[in-house]
Amino acid sequence: MAGYLDQYGAGEEQREKKIKAAILILVAAVIVGGACYWFFKNYRQERQAKIFFEDLAKQDYKTAYSLWGCTDAKPCREYPFQEFLKDWGPQSGKSAGSVYKSRSCGTGVILTIRYPDKPEDKLWVQRDDLLIGFSPWPGCPAR
Repeated sequence: MAGYLDQYGAGEEQREKKIKAAILILVAAVIVGGACYWFFKNYRQERQAKIFFEDLAKQDYKTAYSLWGCTDAKPCREYPFQEFLKDWGPQSGKSAGSVYKSRSCGTGVILTIRYPDKPEDKLWVQRDDLLIGFSPWPGCPAR
């Protein structure tokens, strides 16, 4: 026959197990969320650079130039299309570039671009409109 106090504390053990499980799930979610943020925070900017190099590989220089915010209708005064072709055209040998490293820096991302047989470049991709340009700094300046 079961006594009056046989089940005393059983509810407390159940509640303790549920609290521990909830804490473990919360900690795991924070770790996974942090890892996802760390790996994907610059995804859009890296993807824009990848599209740029795909356009260069296809020799679609007008489309690649437009990723810099420059078009035939609205050419860039400081970076005319002929200069762009000198830097990125067929003689530049830079169509096989790939993102080696990315670093968040204020309103944009600095991308380190590596080529098979050329020196690295630093490109800047603006966060809001994804416009590409040369990085104004070799690295993010100290704040």
